[in-house]
Amino acid sequence: MPIQQPVRHPPFNVVRVSHVEYGVSDLGRSRAYWVDALGFIVTEQTREALYLRGLEERSHHCVVLRRADMPIVRRLGFRLFDEEDLDRAAHYFAQHRLPHAWAEPPHQGRSLQATDPLGMPLEFCVSQDRAERLLQQYGHYHGAHPQRIDHINCFTPNVQASHDFYNDIGFRTTEYTATEATDALWAVWMQRKGNVHDIAFTNGSGPRLHHIGIWVSQMTDIIRTCDVLSTTGWLPSLERGPGRHGISNAFFLYLRDPDGHRIELFNSDYLTVDPDLEPIRWDLKDPRRQTLWGAPAPKSWFEEGSVFEDLAVRAPLLAAQPIVAP
Repeated sequence: MPIQQPVRHPPFNVVRVSHVEYGVSDLGRSRAYWVDALGFIVTEQTREALYLRGLEERSHHCVVLRRADMPIVRRLGFRLFDEEDLDRAAHYFAQHRLPHAWAEPPHQGRSLQATDPLGMPLEFCVSQDRAERLLQQYGHYHGAHPQRIDHINCFTPNVQASHDFYNDIGFRTTEYTATEATDALWAVWMQRKGNVHDIAFTNGSGPRLHHIGIWVSQMTDIIRTCDVLSTTGWLPSLERGPGRHGISNAFFLYLRDPDGHRIELFNSDYLTVDPDLEPIRWDLKDPRRQTLWGAPAPKSWFEEGSVFEDLAVRAPLLAAQPIVAP
């Protein structure tokens, strides 16, 4: 079986995914989409960056949009439990001879910037500046009513290697896709905070960021977002959905921002905190895997993603074809 046994006492304690930093070509146009159309809260804006959060979030940001010459992803951020875990994380990356360095990004304090074995740029912090929770201030609700960042999904050229590394640092597998012939891993969903995933990996040219998942509280928020975007000039940003995944049971909508960065709006997944929870296996050719109702994803969903800064993209080791919409 390609899925490893979970590490119950990991080398450092990851709480959850916490933030992503993007490079965007036009901050004004990005603000028009993320804030005016989708409803993210602006915690701070400078000449070079926008710091955004969801309505229920009390941390300074979950998304940073920074001016860049081309669309890129700079960092994938995770929250650790305490300062001692930061030191343990630094020791772990040193022990495994993986690049790492201390930094103090704005509004985060001491942070560890590192790369995983495939080169993805990671950032670990313990806390951020505090922001006002707007969960019950309904006058701020517009667009998709985004509540919080929930997960990230990445293309990887080696799903097994990605699974093994994140399993080693304490991420637990909830669901996975394997090929029928060889039982090779094609995709995997892994969590720290007790729902379906904080990070997921999909077989493909990479490493690249496939999407970030943003939690919304109701299905009607997703349906309303389709109505809003389709009538305010953003119709081309609708890529896939709405629909319900077989994997995770989530109700979803996939969007593309003005730079092509993919965003998933979703809800309706499930609890995974029990330590004896067994991962759910899906066959790559099961039509209910992508969408419980059987509708396959478009070709762009399997081929397009956001590149990481200064990281070369490699072809996947596994040659296996999912079901693709005509």
